[in-house]
Amino acid sequence: MSFSTEIKQEIAANELKDCCKVAQLSALIQLCSSLTISNRGLSLQIKSENATVAKRIYTLIKSLYNIDVGLSVVKKMNLKKNNIYILRIYDNTREILNDIGLYSSRGLLDKPLKKIVAKECCARAYLAGAFMACGSCNSPNKTNYHLEIKANSEAHALFMVELLERFYIKAKTIERRNHYVVYVKVADKIGDFLRCIGASDSLLKFEDIRISRDFTNSLTRLDNCEVANEMKTQKAASSQIEDIKQLENVMSSLDVKLQEVCKIRLENPEMSLNELCDVYERLYGTPISKSGMKHRFTKIHELALKQKIERS
Repeated sequence: MSFSTEIKQEIAANELKDCCKVAQLSALIQLCSSLTISNRGLSLQIKSENATVAKRIYTLIKSLYNIDVGLSVVKKMNLKKNNIYILRIYDNTREILNDIGLYSSRGLLDKPLKKIVAKECCARAYLAGAFMACGSCNSPNKTNYHLEIKANSEAHALFMVELLERFYIKAKTIERRNHYVVYVKVADKIGDFLRCIGASDSLLKFEDIRISRDFTNSLTRLDNCEVANEMKTQKAASSQIEDIKQLENVMSSLDVKLQEVCKIRLENPEMSLNELCDVYERLYGTPISKSGMKHRFTKIHELALKQKIERS
């Protein structure tokens, strides 16, 4: 079972108030249905490949309007041969569309009336319905975070973007194969969306896997950084020891402070500059900073270079 399917099953089981049922049904019908005109008048045909979503639509319609709903199942002829669940509504179609904010004196609307999502609870229910109808979310096991909802039109996509902004979720839109898609790619905001639509269990799973992977990645980056620093330290130490050996014949003529640094470096070839500073203070009783230690090694390098030139 995909992560998207788990989310849909969870939010389809949530209990709703009547006003929220209207909002959720509005999203489901707008994204899953088509309107037809026959000798029986207006009728709605609602399709879904998800049995849970089809059951949710059926339950909402029966709960709100208590009308007869035709149900049939058709098997697709493609390789997967998934079932398509078809619901048909012949009675009170115009009244239902008007009640869920998709029909007015101007005719069918490409986005619901604002009164449908005026309450915060109704806005959450609407977004949950939109996700059940045409939403998907990448598994948190994947490295790229992506959640999207397909919209019927640009106006409807912008409506959902505005709705998400009410919950401080920044979404973007893109046109894909004659459809507009609303999408979120930031992990924290995907978590906020799951919280918004009432998918608590899915949110916990998402955050648990995400945080665990991010923690592992952080440790890996830290390990890589430590290895890089260690290699840099060893390279610097090798260069410093090479300079010191270049000055062996004139060591006694060097400044005492330079001789002291040479001595502790030869005795501690694997130590970093900070560690050498601690050893220096312990041996000679005089504190020295990292920059001070580096300055002395720079002076040693200059002398070694000069000595090498004179010998050649």
